Amino acid sequence: MENLELRPLSLGEILDRTFSVYRRHFLLFAGIAAIPHLLVLAVQLLQIFLKAAPVPAAPPVTQQLQASGALLGLGFLLGILGLIVYVVAMLLSTGATVFAVSELYLGRAITIGEALRRMRGELGALFGVLVLSGMAIMAGFVLLVIPGIYLLCRFAVSVPAALLEDLGPRSALERSYGLTKDFAKRAFLIYVLYFVLIFAAASLFQWPFLYGLTLSRNDPAMVRVWSALMQVGGFIAGILVTPVMTIATSLFYYDLRVRKEAFDLQVMMKAAGGSAALGGGVPSMLS
Repeated sequence: MENLELRPLSLGEILDRTFSVYRRHFLLFAGIAAIPHLLVLAVQLLQIFLKAAPVPAAPPVTQQLQASGALLGLGFLLGILGLIVYVVAMLLSTGATVFAVSELYLGRAITIGEALRRMRGELGALFGVLVLSGMAIMAGFVLLVIPGIYLLCRFAVSVPAALLEDLGPRSALERSYGLTKDFAKRAFLIYVLYFVLIFAAASLFQWPFLYGLTLSRNDPAMVRVWSALMQVGGFIAGILVTPVMTIATSLFYYDLRVRKEAFDLQVMMKAAGGSAALGGGVPSMLS
């Protein structure tokens, strides 16, 4: 892929580049999203079929209590396992997408495996970024919602900052807060687009199965089938839509760096073999 022109972009140009990059490298981004989440889907399907497993007709009371307790215990363990698997899958796919966007944006090729391998040793830092930002945003939502939305927008590029500049959670949030100064509105519109796409994908891939589930609520076998189809639909919707948000925020990160730190000139100097130091937290892959 040739280098994309590094220059200040309008919001429309950021979104246009987002869909252009996604479309031209669809298999790459869909694969990065799908591979980690396949295990999530497997756990979700297992939970559905175990939860809906029929109890033998009129067993002795003691056996029935033991069976119910075993199922509850197994369901609880699967719930904890599902949460852990989901968080790890989300961190892997998000971080690998950021690395893939960065490589492509700077004119280098990358594979699904290479992008996922780049996340070695990065899960803890990225988890810290999401937990710390989530706590701050939730506190903002408690304070009459508006502060929460504002913080969500100001922390929009904390993940690219953490991964591409090798920053800790607190430093990544501070970096994002500084970069997005005067540009929170753009982040807000990117989030609006993402939620519109999520709504559209859910209506296409999940809601028809929800309707079938409602009609079949008295048939346990069909409840299992429709529930499983809902999870598969959610999986498809997720791998189609989620990369859009990560690509957009990664490009937004680069646009802010170009605007505020002349990142385009730094890249040109590096490519020309300039000896001047590249300041401002240039991503390590440029070294």
